[in-house]
Amino acid sequence: MIDISFTRIAANGVCLNVAEAGPDTGRLVILLHGFPEYWGAWEGYFEPLAAAGYHVVAPDQRGYNLSDRPSEIAAYDVDALAADVLGVADHFGQRRFAVVGHDWGGLVGWWIATRHPGRLQQLAVMNAAHPSVWREAMKSLPEQRRRSWYVRFFQLRLVPEALLSAMGCKALADIVRGRARPDTVTPAMLDRYRAAWRAPGAITAMLNWYRAFWRKDLPASAGLRLMTPVLLIWGERDLAGVRALAETSIGLCEDGQVIYLQDATHWVQHDEPERCIAALLDFFGRPAPQRSQSQ
Repeated sequence: MIDISFTRIAANGVCLNVAEAGPDTGRLVILLHGFPEYWGAWEGYFEPLAAAGYHVVAPDQRGYNLSDRPSEIAAYDVDALAADVLGVADHFGQRRFAVVGHDWGGLVGWWIATRHPGRLQQLAVMNAAHPSVWREAMKSLPEQRRRSWYVRFFQLRLVPEALLSAMGCKALADIVRGRARPDTVTPAMLDRYRAAWRAPGAITAMLNWYRAFWRKDLPASAGLRLMTPVLLIWGERDLAGVRALAETSIGLCEDGQVIYLQDATHWVQHDEPERCIAALLDFFGRPAPQRSQSQ
């Protein structure tokens, strides 16, 4: 059994709870969870990645679980979220690193590839669109607007918090249960989720990711060309995102690959862990491109 250690580190003005495993000398791979999870979303990924020689790090992103929860909506701007990840890499003495991100964690990964390409060796994304692509789809694709109705709802004050905290956080638990493999959601796991959600200010902090993003000015996707090698894994039974999000996002990449898993939901890393891990090991095993020191 792999030994996972925990520490709190200072990064970009906040303290983050971080889980890590694998050799300190290994290439740094940062795993980024999405809504409404925490570092434990990647629990089954530590052992195979660490066994392959990678230094695996999974933070509770700001606002989640045991990490700091700033109160201001602006503190959850995607630039700040990306800077947190850069701060984690700096803490471990690594200028360049790889990211695996699901949901919001994938969106943060896309943003690092957009704004800080010189820091990112490789990016693996699971069921998350590039933020500019998602924003444009909300304007041009009625089906995506229908699927993302909750994003507008989350802009309200207090009402979403009341709904998500009611009946022992039942609505959040139901979200987590929406996997193709319901056996992966155990009572013990839900207890851990509920403990994180019930922490003072936790639900508001989680919702503030959506609120800050709704206010964000984003570049047009037509003007973007991403040079970071990208692997996109997409569960086709995703109720929150249409397949066109994946197709358009990977189209922004100079070196991009997409894998569609037809029986997986939005929770693809839980539905198809063996296939996702195999794809990650194959992707990370390829030679990473070298960049000049000026980047």
